[in-house]
Order: sequence, then structure tokens, then C-alpha cells
Amino acid sequence: MMPLFKKVLIANRGEIAVRIARTSRSLGIRTAIICPEDELDSYASHFVNETVHLPGTDLASTFLNSGAIVAAALSVGADCVHPGYGFLSENAAFARAVEAAGMTFIGPSADVIEQMGSKIGSKEVMKAAGVPVLEGAPIATAEDLIKIGDDTGWPLLVKASAGGGGRGMRIVRGPDEAAEGVDAAYREAVAAFGDGTLLAERFLETPRHIEVQVFGDHHGTVVDLFERDCSVQRRHQKVVEESPAPGLDPSTRDALRAAARLAAKTVGYVGAGTVEFIVDQDGTFAFLEMNTRLQVEHPVTEAVTGLDLVEWQFRVAANEPLGPSVLNATSTGHAIEVRLCAEDPRNGFLPQSGELETDFVELPVRIDEGMSGGLVSPRYDPLLAKFIAHADTREEAADLLSWSLRIWDGLGITTNRDLLVGILEDPDFLAGAVPTTFLETHDPVELCDRVTTSRHDLLAAAGAAWLVAVSGRDSLDGAIPLRFRNVSSSAADLQLEEGGVVVDLHIEESASVFALTLDGNTYAITSVTRDADHDRMDDSRPIALYPQFSVEYPSRGYSTITVELPERRIFVEGSADQCWISVPERFAPPSAATPSGSLVAPMPGSVVRADVAVGDVVTAFQPLVVLEAMKMEHVLRSPFAGTVTAVHIAQGVQVEAGALLVEVEEDPNG
Repeated sequence: MMPLFKKVLIANRGEIAVRIARTSRSLGIRTAIICPEDELDSYASHFVNETVHLPGTDLASTFLNSGAIVAAALSVGADCVHPGYGFLSENAAFARAVEAAGMTFIGPSADVIEQMGSKIGSKEVMKAAGVPVLEGAPIATAEDLIKIGDDTGWPLLVKASAGGGGRGMRIVRGPDEAAEGVDAAYREAVAAFGDGTLLAERFLETPRHIEVQVFGDHHGTVVDLFERDCSVQRRHQKVVEESPAPGLDPSTRDALRAAARLAAKTVGYVGAGTVEFIVDQDGTFAFLEMNTRLQVEHPVTEAVTGLDLVEWQFRVAANEPLGPSVLNATSTGHAIEVRLCAEDPRNGFLPQSGELETDFVELPVRIDEGMSGGLVSPRYDPLLAKFIAHADTREEAADLLSWSLRIWDGLGITTNRDLLVGILEDPDFLAGAVPTTFLETHDPVELCDRVTTSRHDLLAAAGAAWLVAVSGRDSLDGAIPLRFRNVSSSAADLQLEEGGVVVDLHIEESASVFALTLDGNTYAITSVTRDADHDRMDDSRPIALYPQFSVEYPSRGYSTITVELPERRIFVEGSADQCWISVPERFAPPSAATPSGSLVAPMPGSVVRADVAVGDVVTAFQPLVVLEAMKMEHVLRSPFAGTVTAVHIAQGVQVEAGALLVEVEEDPNG
């Protein structure tokens, strides 16, 4: 059978580029990818047949350079271009340029992208078609916004008319916030989409965000592939997505799906698209926007339907009609996806960047990732991977997903892993039907702090490691029983102390199996590696060990999975009955080595604003610097009330992580 296309140029990066490449390969389509100068050996580049180098590192020269991308596609003989999501995926001019060059754009027509790409224009189209809409109006200045607010009431949501992904959006609760809200939304919109057009609409305080996956072909057929609940968000960026939407009244569910089909049918939609709705507490809903591309959360729909949406994007683009598997699709079980991002929820969600140290371990969930073993750059979205669990019930899917995240140890940089686990195990989330304000009413730091099992994993491994050390063994292999006893089985009780907290650990050995019980969880230790540079059993310093162990949760009914922690060095010292554990923090914040009152860059970025000068008197938590990194703005605030004694940066300057920005001398009277 001839392939649908000869070669595709993937005009994207990261996990979505890997995702497209895998399906392309299964369909017999050869693949090429564009790579800027700093990503010539990216993770995604290893999944394609060839790469095309685009000079430069800024987005305008690379992933937003329509002319260069079209030229790259022609240079490798591509007959189609897949834009993925983000970047130019919803850029009508880019779609037209691809088609004008004689290639197929994997997506809807440029006219539909243009029509639905404007949040202002798309609402007018939907309103005329009979789809409920949330009223909004275009704005250009703070004065425009204030007039709307005075007429209709506050709060209002200012948002970019182009693009999506939560960028270029600000909640404005009154006239005093108008100027800053409009300015910030405009800057982010220009940086992310190259279009600063804004609109304002009424902001609902506690709605749900529910979207419907639609698919159309060139033969006039339009179907919906069920809904996804994306209500757990932060700054209008989705954190958790699931299908079906929990706690949704069947009549509301049917009405949402019907409205989505009507929306797609009205514009003659072709390909994969998503119609997004805001759903109020009383079940009424309104059209938000239509994303004319593949969504980040498309694996949720793939999990419950068994379809490969990327495959059907190619098939529809090649003029095939939607097949029976799509037309007769059913939703089975429940699927939940979480977005693993390079950010620190315990520190204001500051983006993290740097070299990834380890790969993902094998887990019983789907992982779509595109960064392992590579460099996390501050120039791009912080998304590292997506974890997707599918089970018979929502409770089982959440349990499997949280358990998989708990035993996954990380990639060498700080991520939002603990927050994701905290959400998945939160009683309110498990009850279902949470609003978009979930992360406003549930403190992210408290959610992170609930995640203790991963710390217990380390303590259990440390206990076993110490028993290895005091017995003079190199590993737990059954050759020498624990505690020097020459019998086939033995048991030991070890008291662990870390940071002043004492934990009892019970260890049993039988037939070369070591079962460790700590706070109700059972761990099966497989091996321990000793650090030759620190392998000294005397009073001068503790011994350092690198644990490797498997974790068992018998109550959950899952298989044992081995977790290797070669980069987690554990220091232990003590006796055969009691030991003291030191598990050093892996990633010290950039400010750790600076004096109190020093404001440092938590990540590489560009200084958008520096609103202070030497001698200024500032209040506690007053905004001092605004950094732009990973396509978002981040406000850095004064740690306390005081006087600015030094300013080391200016607007437009690029800074590295840890760079000293501003120094403040604390006012003792506060």
C-alpha cells in the first residue's frame, strides 16, 4: 500500500514532534524536523529521518519564521507539513504559504483558521449559528477596558484574540488594575503569537472548562469524539485533563457535544479541532474558542476511544473519508492526563532550566515526552512530558497515575511532580466537578507537601543501605544474611532518624527477598551501590550510598517496579540498631549562596521591567523586576520592606539563573 504522503516536515519540537514522528513512521511517511542552532541534537531529532538547520536561536528566526520553514520543507522534498500545536499551528498565513508552495498543510483550511483564530470574530460566527457565547468586546487601551467594566461590571478577563495556551490573559478586578492588565496581556500576546490584538469578556468566578474533540473530513462529515474536562488550571494553562467529564449532567453533556458539532459544521471544519466551553455552576455554558489544531491533551481522547488522532489527521488531509472506527467511536473507561513541567510550585511556579540528567523509567502509564537527556531551554514552554492513565473507573485512573508519579524520581531538574500527585490524591479533586479556581482555593505548596511517599522511599532505601554497610556487604543479594546471622531468614528493626524525625523500619529477609515496611508501605530492596569516594566506616565522616530498589504497594494491586536512583546520594551513620540519615536536597535555589535581601534571577530570562532605583523605599512583596522566560512573564518581589541599595540590571538585558538583580537593605521596623 502506498503511504498517504511521501515525507512530512514537522514544524515543531519537543514531545509533540516525537508524537507526530512515531505515527508518521507507522504510516510509512518519512520525516524531517527543523532545528535551531541550540537544538541540533535535540531528543526529537533522534526520531526523524533528517533534520534541517535554521540559523539563529530566537523564535522569530526559527519556529515563527514561516518563510524559512516552507523553504526547509521544500529543500527536503516534503509533500506535507504538520505544525503540531503552538507556534504557527493556527497561523492562516503559514497554512496558505504551505499550500501555495504545492504542499499539504495537515490541518483545516487557512480560511477556517483565520475565521476561528480570532476570538472576536469566531464569537460572532458562533452567535449567528445559534451556539451560546460569552459576550466580549475588542479593546486597545486601559481606558477601553475601564469603560466596559463600568458598563457591565467587574471582574473582566483580558485575553489575546490570537493563539491560546493561557498566554496573553489577565484577570482584571477593577479600574486600578486595568493599565497593568492590558499592558501585560499585550506583551505576552506579541511575544507568543506576534499579534497584540486583545478583547475583554465577563469573567466567571467558579466555572468549569470543558471542551469537545471534533473531527471533520473533506466529504462534509463532522463528528465529535466526546468531551474533556480541563478545569484544573493555573494562569489559564491546563494542568490536568480527563475524559469523560466527571459529575456532568447527561443533558448538559449531550448539549455540549451537539453545540461543538454545530460549531464545526458551521465553518466546514476539516481535520482535528477542539471546541472549548465555559460551564457555569447551574449547567449553562458558553462558547469560548475553537482551537484549529491538535490539542496538548489529545492522548486523553485517544485513550478512551482507542483512536490515533494524528493518523486520522494524515488520512483526512489525504482526502480519505472518516472511517467506521471514527464514525462509530465509543468512550470506554476513564482517562486522566497530567502535564509534567519544568517549574517549581513551591517557589511561585518559577520555570526551571538546565541539563536533564536521567530518562523516564518504565511505568504502567502512557508517557509522551520529548526532552529526556536534553537541555531545558528558557526560550520555550516548560512542558517536559505528559503522563496519561486509562482505567475502568476515574478512581482507578487517578490512583494509577498518582502512584506512577510517586515512584518516578525526576529528570535532574525541579518539576511540578509533587503538585500533580497532590492534586490527584486530593479529596475535592477525587469527588469530581472541580472549578477552574481549584488551584486558587487549594494552596499548591500544601498540595506538594502532602507527597511523602517519595521521601519514605529514600528512607527505606537508606535503612537497607545501612544494614549492607554494617554487615560489610556490597549488595543485598542473599549471600550473607542480615545482621551477620548464618540462617536462611532473619528480621531486623531499625530506627531511622532524619531531621529530628524518628521512623521505625522493619526488615525481613527470606529466600533472598528483603521486605521493608515503613509507615504501612512495603518496599523490596534489590541492590545498593556504595560510593567508592566516600566508602569509609569510621567516625570521620558518614558512608555515602546510592540505593536501587523496587517499590511494592500490595493494597493497590500493581506489579513491582524497579526504581534506580543513581544520582541520589544518601549519607548514613550510626549502629546496627539505629542510624541517622541525611538526604541532601538535590537542587539548591539560586539564592542559596547570596546574602539576605538579594533578589536573584531564578531562571535565565529577559528583563521586561526593572521598576526600582537605588535609594527607593519598598514594601514587603512589592514587585521590583519582571522577567520573561518560557514565553511567560514572572514578577519578582521584594523579600521584605526596606531600601534598595543596588540595581544590577536594566530593561531588555538577558540574565542567567542566579544572576544578582537587586539588593535591598531590610528596614528593622518593617
